[in-house]
Amino acid sequence: MSGKSDDDREGTIKEFGEVVNMTPSALKKWLDTDESKSVGQSDGGGESVGHASGRRIIALQEKKKGDLTDDDIAHMRKVVGYVHRHMKQRPSGDVTDTRWRYSLMNWGHDPKKK
Repeated sequence: MSGKSDDDREGTIKEFGEVVNMTPSALKKWLDTDESKSVGQSDGGGESVGHASGRRIIALQEKKKGDLTDDDIAHMRKVVGYVHRHMKQRPSGDVTDTRWRYSLMNWGHDPKKK
């Protein structure tokens, strides 16, 4: 394994920790709400992609760094990319009760949290 991929892995883990600003317990509580379940795209009327991602994020947050698989790292990259893209689409005004915020929260990022 080359040093570069180790650096990429570390960078991804660090960035994931920065964009995911909800604790596992806060995210669990959020995913149980109707608001959480009301947003996102799903294939065939099941759970939305973001909602499923939220459950995966909780599992990732609870894993030891040394136990993270390449698949876990790939999902962390997906989360980082989603949050960065979505943040650029911020609507104007108060975002407290917006689908935009709810969607981000499904991905573990609450834009209202400092």
